[in-house]
Amino acid sequence: MLRTISYIAAVLAVAAAPALAGSNTPAEVEPSLVPATSSQSSSPDWTGFYAGGQLGYGDVNSNAALNGGDAIGGFTAGYDYDLGQWVVGGGLDYDFADIGLGAGTSLDSIWRAKLRGGYKIGDGLLYGTAGYANADTNTLGSDDGYFVGAGYEHLISSNFGVGGEVLYHEFNNFNGTATDIEATTYQVRATFRF
Repeated sequence: MLRTISYIAAVLAVAAAPALAGSNTPAEVEPSLVPATSSQSSSPDWTGFYAGGQLGYGDVNSNAALNGGDAIGGFTAGYDYDLGQWVVGGGLDYDFADIGLGAGTSLDSIWRAKLRGGYKIGDGLLYGTAGYANADTNTLGSDDGYFVGAGYEHLISSNFGVGGEVLYHEFNNFNGTATDIEATTYQVRATFRF
């Protein structure tokens, strides 16, 4: 009988051990601080007005042996709207030029009304752009055309950005003539954001 009581006491001790070991409610877990990774960090807000300058090179070709290339530069201004990972906007550019095309003709200026849309990459914006362009020459007058292109802008601070842009322009039957003009511009840009 003593043996039976010993067995019963041993079984009860084993069965009661978890209950005596501690509370049956789960312990509270303290939240840990996890350092932010690049995917968790916030990217800058691109919403707002900007203005700045641009400088580069213009390469002009035509079907009428009016060809040339030279420096080009001017001003840019516009407004961007940040949609989260995407940015859309519109702007105006004006570039001064003195690109000799031969036969006493030169390209004097180009201005553009542009739309752009792009994808944020960290502190940068990779974008495509297109819109209306107007070219002015010293002998052929001026004419309307279009342009398409791409660029990248990087924010050095919340208010200052630098970048580059390549644009292809086309002006068909320039000012009512049979002359078709194509121009490609390569420019670096600096903008201040308000």
